[in-house]
Amino acid sequence: MADISTLWEVGLPLATTAGGLGYAKARAPRVFWSLIGLPVTRVRFAVNYHATMDVCGLTVQPSRLRAFMVRNVARRSEVQPVPPKVRRVRGTSTGMRVTLRLPAGLEPADVMAASERLRHAWGVHSVHVVETKPGFVELRMTGYDVLRRVRMPRSRRRLSGPMAVPVALREDGSAFVRDYMKVPHALTLGANQSGKSMYQRNLIAQLARLDVALVGIDCKRGVEQRGYAPRLSGFATTPEEASGLLDALVGEMEDRFDLLSFAGVADIWALPETARPVPVVVLVDEVAELFLVAGKKDEERRDRMVMQMIRLGQMARAAGIYLEVCGQRFGSDLGRGATTLRAQLTGRVVHRVNDKQTADMGLGDIAPDAVVAVTSIPPDRPGVAVAGDTSGGWTRIRTPELSAAEVADICAQHADLTPDLPALAAYRPALPDGIDLDVVGSDPLFKPAPATS
Repeated sequence: MADISTLWEVGLPLATTAGGLGYAKARAPRVFWSLIGLPVTRVRFAVNYHATMDVCGLTVQPSRLRAFMVRNVARRSEVQPVPPKVRRVRGTSTGMRVTLRLPAGLEPADVMAASERLRHAWGVHSVHVVETKPGFVELRMTGYDVLRRVRMPRSRRRLSGPMAVPVALREDGSAFVRDYMKVPHALTLGANQSGKSMYQRNLIAQLARLDVALVGIDCKRGVEQRGYAPRLSGFATTPEEASGLLDALVGEMEDRFDLLSFAGVADIWALPETARPVPVVVLVDEVAELFLVAGKKDEERRDRMVMQMIRLGQMARAAGIYLEVCGQRFGSDLGRGATTLRAQLTGRVVHRVNDKQTADMGLGDIAPDAVVAVTSIPPDRPGVAVAGDTSGGWTRIRTPELSAAEVADICAQHADLTPDLPALAAYRPALPDGIDLDVVGSDPLFKPAPATS
């Protein structure tokens, strides 16, 4: 009886602990990683680092001076190859960061090529290699699939500028930041129910909190953007309205160029804050609707809209006007001027698509190797996308869930930040008489149902 009692007293806590860890691994991976995964990985990394680097071909022969010191000072006959020097090891809630100093003869591309082998050697979910400065790389390891259940990091590094907003989670556990100062115009593609609208909602929710003017073009009669009306300085719901609104935006751009010329500066950010025009972000939903024509009489309007968008894409950055274009497909098959416009949209976010050609449209011209990653996005993971830019780099991202009603509430709460732009006054969305902006967010009339795309 005593043996059974002792076994029960020891076995029950062990079983409870094992069950708790199993539950944490499945339901609370951050907790499991912090308690078990990170300590195990740090030990494994410390023990087999040199052997792993040697097997992966990431070592070089030491210099003559080092070899001389080993043979004559350390009195060792065999001189070992030299791996990258570990400068820093830091654990995070999602993985581990390791800073390496590369020896002469190695380059970041060598480490990147071995990232899959490093992942298996250290038993982590993924290893991403980022060059931090010449001669240094950072291994960003993730202990589990952070995109399975998106949770934006709490502690974020200070954003790089006044037009930078976090909108998604990168697969290395860091925030994906949409920075308009670095990438002024962007294109977002995705099939129905791919999470394209979720990305737009997160973007609008973040921009609504900034001192910027938001302009919406939603030719699906405003079903996507109508709930954001309190925060919009201009809004178009038909191709006819969109044509006039684009003309007004080009006029605003030209007025700002006159101001820049008079002040002798290159862009609005060089102006004193008191004289600086408010930045404008133009959100175009389902851009294909602007290219469609029902007959000959619509072609002239279509051509003018495309020309005005191309002008904005080519020149509006200096004037503080930025384009966010969204659609299911975007290429030469839409019509004249589509390819020229796409070339101006340097930022690319591509969700799951229905065919490889669409993935090529979005990423084939800037990051060809990312096309395969797009076509492998499963349909049961909406919100997963591949983001790239003209640097040739790309990463998988996923946006957190956010309903249209929640975004409408945010827009209503920050309606006081909506600037009045005289050039866009005719397109400022009007609320029904008697509607108080303070209660717009709680009125079901301004809470559209979640979109399907």
